[in-house]
Amino acid sequence: MVLEATMICVDNSEWMRNGDYSPNRFQAQADAVNLICGAKTQSNPENTVGVLTMAGKGVRVLVTPTSDLGKILACMHGLEIGGEMNLAAGIQVAQLALKHRQNKKQQQRIIVFVGSPVKYDKKALELIGRKLKKNSVALDIVSFGEEDEEKNEKLEALLAAVNNNDSSHIVHVPCGPSALSDVLISTPIFTGDGEGGSGFAAAAAASGYEFVDPNMDPELALALRVSMEEERARQEAAAKKAAEEVANQEKGEQQSTSQDTTMTDSVNLETSRPEKKIQDLTDDENALLQQALAMSMDDPSTKAAVQDIDMSDASADHDLQLG
Repeated sequence: MVLEATMICVDNSEWMRNGDYSPNRFQAQADAVNLICGAKTQSNPENTVGVLTMAGKGVRVLVTPTSDLGKILACMHGLEIGGEMNLAAGIQVAQLALKHRQNKKQQQRIIVFVGSPVKYDKKALELIGRKLKKNSVALDIVSFGEEDEEKNEKLEALLAAVNNNDSSHIVHVPCGPSALSDVLISTPIFTGDGEGGSGFAAAAAASGYEFVDPNMDPELALALRVSMEEERARQEAAAKKAAEEVANQEKGEQQSTSQDTTMTDSVNLETSRPEKKIQDLTDDENALLQQALAMSMDDPSTKAAVQDIDMSDASADHDLQLG
């Protein structure tokens, strides 16, 4: 498997509004870009793909080379169409982005979609091609839309200047009932150099949906892969959330257990205090009860003693009266 870093240059000029490709040039181009991005990232897990636009207010890098297919596909949504394509500037910015790739072992490749007239002359394009060849950058050109001899001649000159051991390719896609992506499937731009077939097919079989032949229905295979990645991300997020909930629940149970222990100790302490008071009161009541029982008993000695005291007091009072 080829280890590559690829920059895709998208033509978003005013010429992309034409409807000679279904549903229009820009949408047909976007589908082809998505297909190529899926093929590149699937052929080797370490491959990276970046995307930039060549029209509008200027060359704009939508995403630097990355292996995140979802990020690559998302950058193609909501693009503005307008202005004229700047082919030379787009290729130079793409080369600069590849120069700063993280993995220097990756081979460098630029894929350019040209759907509008080329305003640069042959000499300027040949100079750019020689510079790419000097820096070991391969170039693939997808020519569609406007067809004229001058445009084809310029693009062929650019390819001849950059080509090294047939590592660069050009494909002319005429307008017709066939989709742009369907035509690219059988070309070396999609299959890769020397692979004899699509690297996407082998990657698709390894991904678990070998019942879908990417060569027959690449869009379905790509949609299945994206769906599987989204489902995998959703399951990972759900598992992470469940683990956090379990951890929080265990932490809450530990706090609740410690609070219950503290409340039990305080309740036991408060309960023991009234019991002690009740015990003291019970002892006092028993003593009073015993005294009452003792007083109510008919004890002769006690009664005689009480009578003697009363009689002596009475005799004393009588003596005082007589005196």
